[in-house]
Amino acid sequence: MELEISAKGINKYFGEKRIFKDINFDVRNGESIAIVGHNGAGKTTLVRILCGLIRQTDGSIRYTVDGKKIERENIYPYIGLVGPYLELYEELTAQENLDFFAKMRNMTNPQARIAELMEKVGLSGREHDEVKTYSSGMRQRLKYVFALLHRPTVLVLDEPTSNLDKEGTATVYQIMQEQKKDKILILATNDEADLKYGDKQIAVNS
Repeated sequence: MELEISAKGINKYFGEKRIFKDINFDVRNGESIAIVGHNGAGKTTLVRILCGLIRQTDGSIRYTVDGKKIERENIYPYIGLVGPYLELYEELTAQENLDFFAKMRNMTNPQARIAELMEKVGLSGREHDEVKTYSSGMRQRLKYVFALLHRPTVLVLDEPTSNLDKEGTATVYQIMQEQKKDKILILATNDEADLKYGDKQIAVNS
């Protein structure tokens, strides 16, 4: 599956406050981009726009799959997102959270995939613990299981190594390297170690 995202002249305002202006880029399978900018510049806002969670004020974003344009409301099956603002159901176990998500994604027989990813991120054996017992690093690892469960063509990471120890960071870098081989990786970060996984950099400035 070949997917392309093309952003042209993206501006964003909240009221009269300009968040950023004139963002332009194209990204397709086998490519990666890093969104950079000072704290408060709008990196997370741009991530949310690209994922279809909010709309830009001006400009256009075009999504195509195998050369065919798809509408914004139809992009969600292609995207996996990890970000600090994503919330998990703390009163449920990791397994219950993942089962619910898989059902929402209309996935059939997801258990093998769940087990594979829980082992990959170092959470094997903790599936039946309530999320409220997880540390911040464990929650970050679990978010990667959610993001990767449906094998997304586009993986979008906002502060990808936040709250992770050395081992967790190494796992994330492996995930990023695998994603950018033949799919699309988009990361928003100012961490120099993260930036090497972005083939191109997009600077957001007000």
